[in-house]
Amino acid sequence: MGCKIYVGNLGEGTRGPDLQRLFAAHGTVKWADVATDPASGASRGFGFVMMGSEQEAQRAVAALNGSGHEGKLLKVGPARPKGAAAGRGRGPARPGRPTGRPPGRPNSGTSARRPYRHR
Repeated sequence: MGCKIYVGNLGEGTRGPDLQRLFAAHGTVKWADVATDPASGASRGFGFVMMGSEQEAQRAVAALNGSGHEGKLLKVGPARPKGAAAGRGRGPARPGRPTGRPPGRPNSGTSARRPYRHR
């Protein structure tokens, strides 16, 4: 596990300094940040914390995962590298699996059907 920790299911009012105080009881916190919506500035409900060492990060995850904070149960675990999210979108087509398009059809925005005609 790296020193970077994912913290999910945060309350709307939680900010970076709040996370820093929460994790400081378990070791040295290098930084803490809550993801916010760029347009509104509202919390997106998750954030990241960078701990001083691997051991401190493991202790913090063990102590805080499933604990209550601002009336919600926190989801705390090691952060995954950017772009490593599993189960998001359709992803690349797997060999031998249908792609949703019959073979031989063009991959364009226009329909291959004939236009509807009133009779």
